[in-house]
Amino acid sequence: MVRGETARDPFASLLDRVGRPAHRCAVVHPVDALSLSGALEAQKLGLIAPVLVGHRDKIMAAADAAALDVSRLEFVEAPHSHAAADEAVRLAAGGGVSILMKGHIATSELMAACVRREGGLRTQRRMSHVFVLETPAWPKWILISDGALNIAPDLLTKRWITQNAIDLANALGIDTPLTAILSATELVDPAITSTIDAAALCKMADRGQILGGILDGPLAFDLAISPEAALAKGLKSPVAGAADILIVPGIEAGNMLAKQLDYLAGAEAAGIILGAKVPIVLTSRADSPAERAASAALAAAYFAWQDRPA
Repeated sequence: MVRGETARDPFASLLDRVGRPAHRCAVVHPVDALSLSGALEAQKLGLIAPVLVGHRDKIMAAADAAALDVSRLEFVEAPHSHAAADEAVRLAAGGGVSILMKGHIATSELMAACVRREGGLRTQRRMSHVFVLETPAWPKWILISDGALNIAPDLLTKRWITQNAIDLANALGIDTPLTAILSATELVDPAITSTIDAAALCKMADRGQILGGILDGPLAFDLAISPEAALAKGLKSPVAGAADILIVPGIEAGNMLAKQLDYLAGAEAAGIILGAKVPIVLTSRADSPAERAASAALAAAYFAWQDRPA
């Protein structure tokens, strides 16, 4: 798909997994058309009940300029973006909303409020971001983590990155996701730290420290997605050539991989942060309203999975 064309609805099947009623969602500092249109699209699909947190006059000006009707939505006043982040986190910590959605605010500014030790949204888990992409180049959803939040994760952080991604895959109906721990080679090499971490993560899964998926690594990208590459190298693995999840060594690799698929392979991307007290819909400023709504659908699907009968 060429950017700018009307997008197909690649995440339509997510709606089958979404619980009702719509979850109250704080949209943080939505002072631009994309933030507002994404929230309205998610509302139209029954995914969220938006609560607009920010400077009312600025929000209304953005809505008027884009001919968007937000007059029936709930507002929570905040004078600037920093205050909007603080107020949204306060609402989430107190149970007033069950989802946060990033508006026209820097990721670092929003997350600084979320990760505060006092009054933030920390849990026993490490927060991590998961991209979910659908691309014509791959026959199923592909999850990539972490390409947006943790810059240089250590082994214990990678454990939670992996577990959060597996949990989201389970929420999307992938019962035992095949999880590739990526590096530059399939060989464990002491000179490449990510290969050591990959081997340790696989052993952690063997010992029950990571649950719900099948792990293998280290794997180079071609081995994770190409059966032909695995065959050529003589690699026998249940994950090779069939991965559902790609766990990357660091934020640069994940961010570039997801955006390459988005811009060069016609992918549609959604994204969410898990590991906090509430899911956080973390969108790029360039994301379309449909992609923003799809990210809200991930949060709703995750709630439906959490609420499943035991």
